[in-house]
Amino acid sequence: MGKVRVALPTKDDKGLDDEVSEMFGKAKTITIVDISDGKIEEVKMIQNPAASFRFGAGPIVVKTLVDMRTDVIVAGELGPGASALIEDHKMCKVTVKPGTRVREAIKIAEPRFVKIRSRDFEDSSS
Repeated sequence: MGKVRVALPTKDDKGLDDEVSEMFGKAKTITIVDISDGKIEEVKMIQNPAASFRFGAGPIVVKTLVDMRTDVIVAGELGPGASALIEDHKMCKVTVKPGTRVREAIKIAEPRFVKIRSRDFEDSSS
């Protein structure tokens, strides 16, 4: 499987024990989980830069995740703008029930992203 970076909009900063937020763009935090060969390698939480925005928060979050080289977004719901940008950037999106613990959401999503070709293995000679 190689290395996969997964991002989840979350309610707090509890890492794997946090819950997936019902709001993608306005979630308080984003939990980033790096998975290598099927095992969790690193977990970090960042403050959502768009949490207080009235409008347009989803695309700002997607831009942040693109800049962080995210492969998979696991979320409760995605607005049309964020969803389109995720597809444009060829990221995998997986929907889970809001309130699902991060640890469980990763397990639910894993069959979808296990097939992702890691950026680590892309041909860099071109």
